[in-house]
Amino acid sequence: MIDFDQVPHHPAIEEITDVLCTRLQNNDRHFFRVIAAYYLTTIGSSMRARVSTKDRGEIPVNCYAIALATSGAGKGYSTNLMENSFLEGFRDRFTTETLPVIAERTLWRHAMSRSARNQTEAQDEYDGLEKEFKSTGAYPFSFDGGSEAAIKQVRQKLLLADIGSINLQIDEIGLKFGQGHVIEAMTTYLELYDQGLIKNKLTKNGADNKRTEEIHGKTPANSFWFGSPDKLLDGAKIEEAFYSMLETGYARRSLFAFGKPKRAAQEKTAAEIYQELINPTTGSEIAKWATHFTYLADPDKHNWLMDLPDDEGIALLEYKIHCEALADMMPRYDSIRRAEMMHRYFKALKLAGTFAFIDESSVVTMDHLNSAIKLVEESGEAFKELLSRDKPHMKLAKHVADVDRELTHADLVDELPFYPKSATARNELMGLAIAWGYRNNVIMRKTFSDGIEFFSGESLKETDLNAVKISYSTDYAAGYTADEAPFDELHRLTQLDGFHWANHAFLNEHRSEDNVIPGFNLLVVDVDGTADMDQTHALLEDYTFMTYTTKRHTQAEHRFRLIFPMNYELNLDREDFDQFIKNFLQWLPIKVDEQAMQRSRKWMTNPKGTYHMNHGKLVDILPFIPKTSRNDAFHERNKELASLDNLERWFAERMANGNRNNQMIKFALALVDSGMDYLTVERSVIEFNDKLTDKLDINELKSTVLVTAAKRIEEKTP
Repeated sequence: MIDFDQVPHHPAIEEITDVLCTRLQNNDRHFFRVIAAYYLTTIGSSMRARVSTKDRGEIPVNCYAIALATSGAGKGYSTNLMENSFLEGFRDRFTTETLPVIAERTLWRHAMSRSARNQTEAQDEYDGLEKEFKSTGAYPFSFDGGSEAAIKQVRQKLLLADIGSINLQIDEIGLKFGQGHVIEAMTTYLELYDQGLIKNKLTKNGADNKRTEEIHGKTPANSFWFGSPDKLLDGAKIEEAFYSMLETGYARRSLFAFGKPKRAAQEKTAAEIYQELINPTTGSEIAKWATHFTYLADPDKHNWLMDLPDDEGIALLEYKIHCEALADMMPRYDSIRRAEMMHRYFKALKLAGTFAFIDESSVVTMDHLNSAIKLVEESGEAFKELLSRDKPHMKLAKHVADVDRELTHADLVDELPFYPKSATARNELMGLAIAWGYRNNVIMRKTFSDGIEFFSGESLKETDLNAVKISYSTDYAAGYTADEAPFDELHRLTQLDGFHWANHAFLNEHRSEDNVIPGFNLLVVDVDGTADMDQTHALLEDYTFMTYTTKRHTQAEHRFRLIFPMNYELNLDREDFDQFIKNFLQWLPIKVDEQAMQRSRKWMTNPKGTYHMNHGKLVDILPFIPKTSRNDAFHERNKELASLDNLERWFAERMANGNRNNQMIKFALALVDSGMDYLTVERSVIEFNDKLTDKLDINELKSTVLVTAAKRIEEKTP
């Protein structure tokens, strides 16, 4: 396979896309390429352009396209520009000149055939055919829905004329998708794509409803759905019906665009944009292609046949094999993606035929084929993005996190079209949302008040170690400057003389609880003689942290600050912060000063102290956030370990993940480093082991763990 990134798009596609991007001031090029491809194909299919292949026979040129984009992308403007500027001349000439000329010629051909077969007058046969042709009504160049019978009636008109295509164009697809005439039209179109063929239903013949003689033939069909993804992908019935339609067959038949506006104003000044808008070159490009398209409506272009040479046929087959191999690697249950991948080659063939017709070429060249494959591959990427849309439980989690207030079930029913009304269904959806948020940095909180369930949440921002939040001042309460600093350079602040610092910022730079600005990513605790500093370093060796000694630190009584960068930034009010800290302190393996843990707490620097920096993983603070499922699980686990102190709990949790002997040795050495003698260590180790549900054999304890502890005591003895 060639590198399609290096393949240029067809000139007509690119030059039209240039105009659309300029006029719309939106540089989402793939979105406009798909729109251009659809309208170019309506030209070729209207003139009944066909690709002649040696392996599949004649393939009619036609296109199904689905283009979704957020509000402001220019969906309506771009389609109006295509219809009323680029294609207006073609449409007018086709409907007023070419179609009548070809229709009359074809009706006479049918009349002569029937006359010879039925031994009747040719004029009588022609008059009957002409009456039937007119009875089908005026030809609609495009329509936005209709019954199967109405579509077949238009098709009968085009079979009689042997020219024209059936063009279904649905704007605001999300709003119209559930309407009966739209669904019926879509269902009918599933059959029309490949060859423009459809089975007729048997109708009762009578005086008021006479069956006409069936005309065998092909009528190419084009389909274009466009609109806002928010309306279509609503997470409810409309989205479900849409994906069902994709699975039924539209995935393999359609080109896809999933647009997101790329505003020129983000990169250009108003003056630059204005000059682009008034540039006469844009108008010249429109006029050039409009003139060419009008010329293509010439009756001499009718039934244009393009050969697919052997080399191009082999290249198309190679692409087909390539796509099938990729499809085989996809999960079997992923039927929509597999179908789309396996049929890309057929969409590329039809699109290559469009390009050849636009170029008035009698053969599909390698350039036509490669340009078509390139666009189809880009369509595949858009389709992948379409399928990766947020599912209802993901939308629910994000909505709860984005709304800056507590929500009830009633609020969610009003605000989200997909939120279930039944208690069982909504509890299931909320459970999925909480579980998804659990793994995707979205915190969901649940509380009860007067029997009413309230939900709130937030999307967590990962901590940047180059931007830990601090504030500092030389005053006890005033002048606290908010700042961000690299964690590795925090010691430059803690070792200064005469400074106070905090892990929150404050309104008006005045430090008080009422002035706290929520938002912190550092945890700071004071250790006042309740733990050995070296032992603390050893226990926390797997984590990123910093310690620095305070002014009251001595070798006999270690007093120091322990600072952790958190893995996420949190915004907690006073009540939730207090509970968060209590949870965190239950996790720590050492005792700390629990009275100095307020949000507005400040700490003194110490120019005469020492500091220690350790690098490892960041503390996962999710289990400590109140009113969350992770916090519920944390408390349940702590209930099981309620008989253990902090140090024992620290090692018991790690033993649950394996390496029991190794963790017991670390526990024993921690006791030794805290200053215990051998007999005390032995008694503590055995008592700890007895508290475990899956304890070690006493002989194993004595032959491994306690032997190692004894050696460490011997090494420490002068």
